[in-house]
Amino acid sequence: MVRLLRWGTDLATGYKHPKLGDKGAAAEKKPFIMNERKWMIRFIFLETVAGVPGMVGGMLRHMRSLRRMQRDNGWIETLLEEAYNERMHLLTFLKMAEPGWFMKVMVLGAQGVFFNGFFISYLVSPRTCHRFVGYLEEEAVMTYTHAIADIEEGRLPAWTNMRAPDIAIRYWNMPEGHQTMRDLLLYVRADEAKHREVNHTLGNLEQKNDPNPFVSEYVDPALPHPSKGFDHTKPTGWDRKECV
Repeated sequence: MVRLLRWGTDLATGYKHPKLGDKGAAAEKKPFIMNERKWMIRFIFLETVAGVPGMVGGMLRHMRSLRRMQRDNGWIETLLEEAYNERMHLLTFLKMAEPGWFMKVMVLGAQGVFFNGFFISYLVSPRTCHRFVGYLEEEAVMTYTHAIADIEEGRLPAWTNMRAPDIAIRYWNMPEGHQTMRDLLLYVRADEAKHREVNHTLGNLEQKNDPNPFVSEYVDPALPHPSKGFDHTKPTGWDRKECV
């Protein structure tokens, strides 16, 4: 399912890229080398989809909490934070490009299909949905890794010294000397990697009863444990026995 969605997104955005190990002259001969415009189309479309799961999951858990008149053990806030973060990615890229009507139509169609499909799927099996999002975030990490590599290898000259938009500098509090397009993509990739960890971890938990380990307090904070930061990370997620 993840590969199918990836294929559809690649098709819609015209995204093609040499494999990570395909470098040098062999890569240069490829007819589908990405440029700045193609990358920006990719980023914008990707983020319009990426902001859906957190909002759907948070909304459904919010309604369940209201319906049952019970607390949600901290899940809602984390899911809505994820959706907000993905929207900030989109708003940042929109400061650098203005999508045309065709892109807007594609986004409308993709959002309609994905939102409703994810909504129904989350009602049936939230655990599966979190696992699915974890794998989607891995694909996003790979996408931004490719883009960063292209900048570092000089394939995107317009972005080599480009300054990140002010909205990004304020949102991530980017320090002086680290406000380039490359720095921006490093921040975005770090966010996607964190979403990957969060969703894989949530997929390992009992959906109805377990607390959110990313906002929990621990008896010994010095020991490795899930957190909102990057002090201790696990790309494949934390096992239930490690955090509950």
